[in-house]
Amino acid sequence: MMLAVLLTPALLWLFALIILPHVQLALLSFRERIAPHTYAASLMQYRTFFSEPLYWGVFVRTAIMSALATALTLLVAFPVAWIIAKVARGRASSLLFVLCLIPFWVSETVRALGWLILLRESGVLPTLLVRLGITAVPVELLYHNATILVGLVYTSLLFMVVPLVSSLESLDNSLIEAAYNLGAKGPAILRQIVIPHAAPGITSGCIVVFMLTLGNYLTPNLLGGKNSQWFTELIYTQFIVRFNWEQGAAFGFLLLALSTGMVALGLRVSGQRFVDVMRRA
Repeated sequence: MMLAVLLTPALLWLFALIILPHVQLALLSFRERIAPHTYAASLMQYRTFFSEPLYWGVFVRTAIMSALATALTLLVAFPVAWIIAKVARGRASSLLFVLCLIPFWVSETVRALGWLILLRESGVLPTLLVRLGITAVPVELLYHNATILVGLVYTSLLFMVVPLVSSLESLDNSLIEAAYNLGAKGPAILRQIVIPHAAPGITSGCIVVFMLTLGNYLTPNLLGGKNSQWFTELIYTQFIVRFNWEQGAAFGFLLLALSTGMVALGLRVSGQRFVDVMRRA
């Protein structure tokens, strides 16, 4: 009885804010407006997606860019997590972790605007490049794919570092020392000991970062401008600009299907169970 009472708020929250809206969106995505206040069941919204090259082209681009941003975040976060978990000691480790946390004390909007101030043509970095003689005139560093990736990695870094630190802290240092004593080199130790042990953290970090990146709206649009071609922008346009909730709902479920499929693929490739991975998240 006590367990039921304790679980009731969480179950109500889950039903009201997650299950119910998704059910409503599913119903919207499978209907077609044939007259004012008159609807019929239809797959037209999904047929529109597959018949329009712009829509599925942006969908594929978003998936590729999100996967690339996830991989780059892992490459940046792994050395940081290793230093925090295994190299730094005491206050130094805590300080490094706080430095990773500080950018998230402000909203994503402020962080994205900070990149605008740094990278715009009249911003800090282009002006510095001119003064150093590297470029003759200020260069516009915004509105490129590389800029979008930098912003996505920056906004996702902490969500990769935390599960990696959790996994690496439980790695017994004596295993690494024994491997060195037996003549193993750094790359072999990394490949055969460190990465397998950190696999749950790597998988959970990649899952969280990929989902956050895939559904990110603000960073790609601010740093990529009108050419960002991010799928969440299409969803926003359908819902808010065109008031086409049926098409927007279909786009949202396609994005959900992509996210679910990539999570399932990641778990299958890594050989991890979802429950074990979420414990590291």
